[in-house]
Amino acid sequence: MSSPISVVIPVYGEADGINGAIRRIRAISGGWNCEIIVVDGHPERNTLAVIDDPGVLKIRSGQGRGHQMNAGAKAASGETLIFLHADCRLPAGALSRISKVMEEGRCVGGAFSLRIVGEKGFFRFIGWLTTLRARLTRVPYGDQGIFIRRDYFNAIGGYREIPILEDVELMRRIRGRGDRIVLLPEVVLTSSRRWDHEGCLSRTLRNRTIMALYNLGVGPERLARFYA
Repeated sequence: MSSPISVVIPVYGEADGINGAIRRIRAISGGWNCEIIVVDGHPERNTLAVIDDPGVLKIRSGQGRGHQMNAGAKAASGETLIFLHADCRLPAGALSRISKVMEEGRCVGGAFSLRIVGEKGFFRFIGWLTTLRARLTRVPYGDQGIFIRRDYFNAIGGYREIPILEDVELMRRIRGRGDRIVLLPEVVLTSSRRWDHEGCLSRTLRNRTIMALYNLGVGPERLARFYA
């Protein structure tokens, strides 16, 4: 029997946090038949080695989120795919909310609103700005918990296996086809670790610069040199 929802988690060096991420998904799944797939792009597969949940499907793949998420989708049995970063937390009731949205049949997929976990008020502003941008452009980012019908995902060729911005490219392709996605008001929580490590302003300016250059036609292969 197929699972109605498959959660695909691409990882690279996430051994310290992966079991916590899996337990959080189990905690919100309730009575739902939820398949969890972890796809490790690290050559040593060190994240897969520490997973202690025997029900998790563990997949090895080449490096790169696009490549990893495609590998996870290929192995999935769920009618709906959720692509979740390891440091992101789905809201309570997320699976039933997604299922209801998909059953209505008015959209091919969607994502959640975003909140960055941290004490700084700047994080709240960035989360609000990211959510507003996604609502205006209909192009959510990968850390917003993108979900999509599996048959549709396969029909359009999945993610492009590019170094960065595979989430933006996918959503722009969906928008270009005239298909509809939904941006839910419920909030996905994402870690502030990248901003903490690099500095809030520096990280934000770099992200905005990369998107501006991408919008001007600079390719992901060149832009990847400025992203870490």
